[in-house]
Order: sequence, then C-alpha cells, then structure tokens
Amino acid sequence: MRKNTVTIFILLGLTDDQQLQALIFVFLFLTYMLSTTGNLTIITLIFVDSHLKTAMYYFLKHFAFLEISFTTACIPRYLYNIATDDKMITYNACASQVFFTDLFGVTEFFLLAAMAYDRYIAICKPLHYATIMSNTVCRRLVFCCWVAGLCIIIPPLSLGLTLEFCDSNVIDHFACDASPLLKISCSNTWFMEQMVITCAVLTFIVTLICVVLSYIYIIKTILGFPSVQQKKKAFSTCSSHMIVVSISYGSCIFIYIKPSAKEEVAINKGVTVLTTSIAPVLNPFIYTLRNKQVKQAFKDSVKRIIIFFKK
Repeated sequence: MRKNTVTIFILLGLTDDQQLQALIFVFLFLTYMLSTTGNLTIITLIFVDSHLKTAMYYFLKHFAFLEISFTTACIPRYLYNIATDDKMITYNACASQVFFTDLFGVTEFFLLAAMAYDRYIAICKPLHYATIMSNTVCRRLVFCCWVAGLCIIIPPLSLGLTLEFCDSNVIDHFACDASPLLKISCSNTWFMEQMVITCAVLTFIVTLICVVLSYIYIIKTILGFPSVQQKKKAFSTCSSHMIVVSISYGSCIFIYIKPSAKEEVAINKGVTVLTTSIAPVLNPFIYTLRNKQVKQAFKDSVKRIIIFFKK
C-alpha cells in the first residue's frame, strides 16, 4: 500500500439495510461486552486465586488476553462505523487493523498448541509435570508463541505495504482484511496471495499437528488407565481445550473450502463474525462451566465481594 495512491478506504460492512444494521449493532455490542467481561473475569480469577497458579491457568490467562485483544482490534471500530454511519477508515488505521488482527489470531493458534502440550505433560507425565512445566518454561512458550506469530505475519504484511490502490478504495468487508484488500489492489497480487495462503496453511498445519499428536498420546494414556473414574477425570481436564480447539480450527477450515467467487466474500464475512464475536463469548463459558477449580474460584471471589460490601 503506497500512501500516494489511496489514503482513505471505505468499509461496506455487512449490510446496507438500516434495520438489520441496528440488529447487528446490538448483537455485536452485546457479544463484545460479554466476551470482554468473561475473559477479564478469567484473567482476574487466575491472578487473585492461589489455586489457579498452575501452567494450565497461566496459558488460559494469556489465551483470554488474546481473545480480548483480537475482538477489540476490529469490533469497536465497526460499532463506531454503524453508530455514526461513517464508513471511512484511514490507510494507517487499516494497516494497523490488519497487523493486530492477524498477529493476535495467529498467536492464538500457537498458544492452543502450547496448551495441548501442557495437557500432554499433565496426563502422560504427571509425576514430572511441575518440573517440566515450570514458570520459566511457561513464560518461554508464551514468548515463542508471540515470536512465531510475528514471524508468520511480517513477510506478507511487508509485501502488503507495497500494494497500490488506484481503481477502487471500497473494501467489501466490515474490517480491513487481507483478502478484500488484495481484490481491490491494482498491483500484481499473485505472489502476495501465494504468500498469504502459505503462511496461513503453515500456521494451521504446524499447530494442528502439535495438537493432534498431543491428543493421540493423551488418549492412548487415558485408555490405559485401570478405572473408569480415572479416565473420566483425565478426559474432563482436556475437554474444555478440545472444544475450543474444535471451534477455532473448525471456523478456520471454512476459509479454505473453495466457494464460488460470490459466496467467497459472504463466507469470509461470516467466518470473521464467528471468530471475532461468537467464539470469544463461548470460550470463557466453556472454561468456567466445565472446570471445577475455575467455578470454585469464581464462587469464592463472589463470597469475598459480598462479605466486603456487608462490612
């Protein structure tokens, strides 16, 4: 993108229908508030409760932070666009939005792989869990997730900054995204498109292999447990992560199913709505409703708040 060609983009959004826009605004506002509140609650509980100081909750805290960041990178801007009917976004704001949404999204996938590895150590090597998954190891793994995210997005983003926009500045989306931006560029985008696909597929395959291998060993270990009670307990510690992984990878698969040209834009928008609004709302509930320690920590925190206000 060169500043001497286009300085302002126009985001078409999801629809032109005023009534439908009002419904979308209410829906996205509610889901954004719920997801932010839910994920902030998880982060706060992990910070204040001494029982939630293990590696699993350390990763969960960072995952909740990424969910908030990912949603905040695009939803508030779209809510502002609907509320003010101002569909314009500057070149710099658009480039920043692409950078942050891609960074948070890619880092999430690497963090899910790290969380799968954590579950593998917890189930397959329980006696060495505290030693292997030390605070230093956890911090390094999270750091590596961020570095991997940066390494994946910087090459295509660097190329994206050289794109020219001379025929159109209208983006058929509610947020700045690589695919609709490539469609309106008057530069030769073939190499850039191949790089975007390569980086996306590389992230998807590498992290998915890590997750699948971890769960193959986990399932083999659990099936070898003598009692049904042990098996249920072991599966319950992994169930929340497995559900979140299924949602994350499932929504991503839709992007790579080759639809017709007309359907592609609609599917891209639909998947983006799913990943930026619905999934971040579900994840806190998945982790709290299926996790006894988090539920207990929440109950204890509520009790402390009630006692504090009764004084």
